[in-house]
Order: sequence, then C-alpha cells, then structure tokens
Amino acid sequence: MQTIFNTADSAQLISRISSLSEQSKPLWGKMDCFQMMRHCAMSDEMFQRKKSYKRLFIGRLFGRMALNGILKNTGSVKKNQPTHPDLKITGTGNVETEKTKWIALLNGYAAFPQDDFMHPFFGKMNTDEIGRFVYKHVDHHLKQFGL
Repeated sequence: MQTIFNTADSAQLISRISSLSEQSKPLWGKMDCFQMMRHCAMSDEMFQRKKSYKRLFIGRLFGRMALNGILKNTGSVKKNQPTHPDLKITGTGNVETEKTKWIALLNGYAAFPQDDFMHPFFGKMNTDEIGRFVYKHVDHHLKQFGL
C-alpha cells in the first residue's frame, strides 16, 4: 500500500505536482489549480501539526467509518467528497509559490512525529493511517487535474 512515508511514493507525487501550472484545469470539482494546491498544503500543515481545526460533530459520529472505507478501498478517494469547512479554498494566488510550499510540506514528512493525531473529522489516526491517507488525498487531487 502506498504511503507518504515511502521515499519512492513521495517522489512520484512530487514529480506529478511539478507538472502543475496556471494552465492546469480540473477534470471535475470546483477548485482551480491554486485552490487545490492551497487546500492540499493546508491539509499537510494540519497533519504536520502546524495548524489545527475544530473537531466536527458529524465526524464524531461517522469519521472512523469513513476513514476505514477510504483506507480499505484499493482505489482512490471518490470524486466530490466533502471537506472540512476551513479547508474549502476560494480566491486566487500564485500557483508557483503554492507549488513550492506544497512540495516543501511533502518533503517534511521525512521528519514526521511518530505518534497519534486527532483529525477534525476522522478522529484519532495512527502514523500508518496518516501515511496512507495523505498519499491517497494527494493522489486524488492530482488525478483531479489529469495527473
């Protein structure tokens, strides 16, 4: 199973991210390239404990079940899945700047703290679950942009 903690898996994602540009268009969804990269960077900042978000009540009810479904599914994350309200991105920004920031965050998983994490929707996640979920999340958004 692919994980952000595997050097080859991480390098493959970063190579795909390097192909993104201002002209990259989504195959589905509402986010443009900058918004998608910002969304993913904010998610990675959360997993790396640089930002935190309020725990969602609905996640307390269904979060673990949803996480188990994502991690057990051998395919990618389904299209148009809901996200935390704070991770819904609007507006514009510099694609190249955001790309650089996102790649640096992905490289930051090499120094990731090896302990449990409380996700605002999924709840408590161990390091293995985090690694697999982060890979699937990034892969999902790259596929959204045809990569």
